[in-house]
Amino acid sequence: MSLVDTYAPYLPYLRRFSRALTGSQTDGDRYVRTALEALVAGDAVIDDRLPPRTALYRMFLGIWGSTGAQLEEPADGSDTPTDRIRRLTPVSRQAFLLSALEGLSLDEIADVMNVSEDGAREMLDQAEADIEKELRTNVLIIEDEPIIAADIEELVSDLGHEVDGVAATRTEAVKMAGQRKPGIVLADVQLADGSSGIDAVDDILTDYDVPVIFITAFPERLLTGDKPEPAYLISKPFKPSNVKAAISQALFFHDS
Repeated sequence: MSLVDTYAPYLPYLRRFSRALTGSQTDGDRYVRTALEALVAGDAVIDDRLPPRTALYRMFLGIWGSTGAQLEEPADGSDTPTDRIRRLTPVSRQAFLLSALEGLSLDEIADVMNVSEDGAREMLDQAEADIEKELRTNVLIIEDEPIIAADIEELVSDLGHEVDGVAATRTEAVKMAGQRKPGIVLADVQLADGSSGIDAVDDILTDYDVPVIFITAFPERLLTGDKPEPAYLISKPFKPSNVKAAISQALFFHDS
């Protein structure tokens, strides 16, 4: 099989991982392009002894580690997204995203990061400890399925955040946001009255600069590479750990 046939199915997920790692769609996609260009040019090598996705992520992190040093410079005491990223140990951040966002197992993380399973576990433990020290905020949930909304509300509360309300329509979402500016928005795409969660978010972002996480049963529709895409996207049915990871990363990377 060609490189394209082998690795193309995993590129949308690699872009998602890269965007979360860097906190930017532009920077994340740039790192993916750099890695792929290096691979084609023969400057990077994929370990074909590993499963394709694991091997692709391992190659990518090698490129990211050699070109992303500016993300790890000492902070100057401010609280920008980059400063918050720096407070999360770089290697533990990678392990955390591979686990919670990408769904890799402990042994897969160890393979990607070229460490022992004990080493991978230590990285994950460090990430969780660092995250607990970070930001707490108020949350607006835009979701028309009551059971799903209740699950999201519970896990958001478990993280120590306050839920402002649950909106089932675009109109309700905009009204709730106007009553109290949310610190973060978790939004479904298809809402109860046929309205769009994307439109609701666009309305909210007209007035407020807040991070947004989209939750949808069809993530591939938003990861086409043809237009601006959300940096934070959760697939349904979701794992609680995926949502928690996305919330933490979105808050880390967003400007105060």
